[in-house]
Amino acid sequence: MNEWLDRHMGRLFLAPAVTLILIFSIFPLVASLILAFSRLRLRGGGFTMRWVGFRNFEKQLFGSEQFHLLGTFTTVSILGWIVGLAGTGLLIWWMVRYARTRFHWVGFLGRMITFGIAVGLLWLFCATLLSGNPFGTVGTTLFYVFVGCGIQFLIGTALAFACSQKLRGRTTFRVIFFVPMMVTPIGVGYTFRMLADVTKGPFAGVWQWAGLGDFAWATDPWAARIFITVADSWQWIPFVFIMMLAAFESVPRDLVEAGDLDGASPWQSFREITWPHVMPIAATVMLIRAIEAFKIVDLPNIMTSGGPGIATESVSLQAYYAWRSLDLGQASAVAYILLFVTVVICVSFFNLVVLSRVRAQK
Repeated sequence: MNEWLDRHMGRLFLAPAVTLILIFSIFPLVASLILAFSRLRLRGGGFTMRWVGFRNFEKQLFGSEQFHLLGTFTTVSILGWIVGLAGTGLLIWWMVRYARTRFHWVGFLGRMITFGIAVGLLWLFCATLLSGNPFGTVGTTLFYVFVGCGIQFLIGTALAFACSQKLRGRTTFRVIFFVPMMVTPIGVGYTFRMLADVTKGPFAGVWQWAGLGDFAWATDPWAARIFITVADSWQWIPFVFIMMLAAFESVPRDLVEAGDLDGASPWQSFREITWPHVMPIAATVMLIRAIEAFKIVDLPNIMTSGGPGIATESVSLQAYYAWRSLDLGQASAVAYILLFVTVVICVSFFNLVVLSRVRAQK
């Protein structure tokens, strides 16, 4: 018995963790995939499930739910055509350049997937935003990801760089900047909903003084998106700050001092010494933050309930609303569409930005 335990001790120790992963990760993933290709109806005493193939996806991409997921396509403006054709031409040139320089089948296949998603999102942008048509939850989610994450990265990196310098009270500022990350998303949502109240909120006097006392931000699509982005940035800037602060403080001081002795200006020292050292960490931080931003659901749900209309509704929130209405097939289809877009964008960013930078430094 003891010999058997000695031989299988490693497997026995791993068994609980593997079991939990199978129960809480693998099984839900497989079950939701089956639901995405099925139509499930709940009834008294059980449920009925019917295999429908790609109909759930067709409904979201080409059917009655297209306006909800992708947006409304009526006519494409002249500006939309110009930007779309120019962007498509640049993407084609990028593919041709890769095929002529260092062609590899695996890399070419991956770039073809990236090319397809990029062209699709480009024309989605041109047919909606640049043509005056309302865009759906995909466009709103991309706004949260690119605009929100960009703001968070710039502010968080600037604060981290400032706190990495020899400034008085920098330890106190580190604690203050880290506090928002400790607040729950529900608390952040209700707090900013209260702060943005122009009639009864704590800053109502300021809104009145600024002439915005009658401005209902929750009824304006862009104002609502901006308020949600501000709340999301307030919550996640501390994450970027703490990660980039550790990156800046890991830069060898002797390299910076050597640059100063050689007469390098502060900007040259940052560009040639500090930034190349922290760039891989910065790319990783942006990748992690983008993955989280694609899943945003709490702030739009709490602050606007996805409104006005569907103007602030993210893809995750759309899937949640479909699940709440017991349409599990559509909810799973929306979730897998989001998964596909997230994986392609994040993997493309990692391969084309992070790995390219690593290869360039070798």
